[in-house]
Amino acid sequence: MDPLSTLWETFFDADSMREALPEMLTVGLPNTLILAISAALLGSVLGMALAVAGISRTRWLRWPARVYTDVFRGLPAAATILLIGVGLAPLGMQVWGPNPYPLGILALSLIAAAYIGEIFRSGIQSVEAAQLEGARALGLSWGEAMRLVIVPQGIRRVLPAWVNQLIALIKDSSLVYFLGLLASQRELFRIGQDYAANTGNQSALLLAGLFYLTLTVPLTHAVNWIDRRLRHGRQAPPGDADDDLDLALPGAAGGNQR
Repeated sequence: MDPLSTLWETFFDADSMREALPEMLTVGLPNTLILAISAALLGSVLGMALAVAGISRTRWLRWPARVYTDVFRGLPAAATILLIGVGLAPLGMQVWGPNPYPLGILALSLIAAAYIGEIFRSGIQSVEAAQLEGARALGLSWGEAMRLVIVPQGIRRVLPAWVNQLIALIKDSSLVYFLGLLASQRELFRIGQDYAANTGNQSALLLAGLFYLTLTVPLTHAVNWIDRRLRHGRQAPPGDADDDLDLALPGAAGGNQR
């Protein structure tokens, strides 16, 4: 058989895609979003705590934060998910029953926190020291200055990098299938795998990949737009610059009238 024909029939079979589409829309897509968004929120909270600890002057806060970051950034994501999901499975069975999602979300959050913590730390440290000195001169404590002045500016500067981490989480959510999922708990990749195994055709896996593209490509362009907006600011509408120039000129607003 022609290799191109084989490739087309194996990965681009419309009937196989049509068969898997309803379950991917109703089961896979919601579960993928639950995993990614939950891990992003929890990982951001943990990441901020790591960032603050990482820049602390107290070494008993700074050193554990550094060790945590090195360990969870160095381990493969699959190894971390198996370590948390399988190692804590007995505890999970006692607390919430045979549902791997909480442990899967916890594992993804721990991974994300290591990366997000470094993102936040770099953003906070990029804020000029004069900002902190000025806030302290106005009577704010160190904690108030960090919370009200430094941290908001730092987060604003690294917002594109944070969105990039969300994109990575969406893709890493496919690794939760290692923990074993019920039919109603399967995410996009697992559903594609099951259809491919049952039919012998890989088109459902390609369809799952198209779903990931649909989720990540708009976020990628959003990152680029946010980055341009933060670097260049909002452009003034036509005419505003001329108005500002007129106001700045001597004699404007009737000054040349005699």
